[in-house]
Amino acid sequence: MKFNVIATRKIWYALSAVMVAASIGAIALWGLKLGIDFTGGALLQVRFAARPAVQEIERRATEAGVGTVHVQPVGDNEAILRLQATDDASRQKVLTALGAGDDASVTQQSYETVGPSVGSELRSRSIRGMLLVLAAIVAYIAFAFRSVSKPVSSWKYGIVAIIALLHDVIIPTGVFAALGHFAGVEIDVLFVTAVLTVLGFSVHDTIVVFDRIRENLRRRAGQPFEDVVAESVRETFVRSLNTSLTVFLVLLAVYLFGGVSTRNFILALLIGIVAGTYSSIFIASPLLVTWQKLSSRR
Repeated sequence: MKFNVIATRKIWYALSAVMVAASIGAIALWGLKLGIDFTGGALLQVRFAARPAVQEIERRATEAGVGTVHVQPVGDNEAILRLQATDDASRQKVLTALGAGDDASVTQQSYETVGPSVGSELRSRSIRGMLLVLAAIVAYIAFAFRSVSKPVSSWKYGIVAIIALLHDVIIPTGVFAALGHFAGVEIDVLFVTAVLTVLGFSVHDTIVVFDRIRENLRRRAGQPFEDVVAESVRETFVRSLNTSLTVFLVLLAVYLFGGVSTRNFILALLIGIVAGTYSSIFIASPLLVTWQKLSSRR
């Protein structure tokens, strides 16, 4: 018996509905914990004679009473500290807590502040950038599939792809809302970069399936649309799975053995790629069939 994603589409719809609803609930209930890239703050770069572990630096800086501090290692003996406070007194407290003094074991390399207005503008630009990407994707897919008009219009392929992409964005965002509430994980520019990367990866995977549907509609003229889509998904299933699994394993290795500073970025990519692979196979193509059936009934 052949595996038929289309025939079991209600199961996949229900599973996605649960994940999306849980993600939206997490976002609505806890919101996103924004980093200083969006809220404003300060960047303090210091040099150590012998740099301690990142966790130790964070512990010392946090104990100075200046709020949450995030540390990014730089080179062999330097680190960049992201501070919520921007006043000079907080900077001095952090330097003292890290051991700055007469022995010169810790020296300040640079110090710069990010104002709230800059963070607000960056947040607006990030949102506009994602909306522009989504609009460009719809336009591209509608153009690429302009030769396909029956039984589903070309623009519907674009709308279905956007629905799948929203699915892929909402789920990692919901996970990070929960992580922000329970583990203090913040949203920064790297998270936005990860989301845009996931959008590109996911739409690529979706278009591969759509393109096979387009080819099979020509080769299997007269065959029911549902059967054509089911066969197209089967033909591309192994290819999509292998591609995504390869990327997933590489990212997992980077997440487990890479630097602390990029761990949240990699985590967002991992979640997004899993969601994107799932939506390309189990959501996007079945939605085409559902839309076609609803249209034919009318």
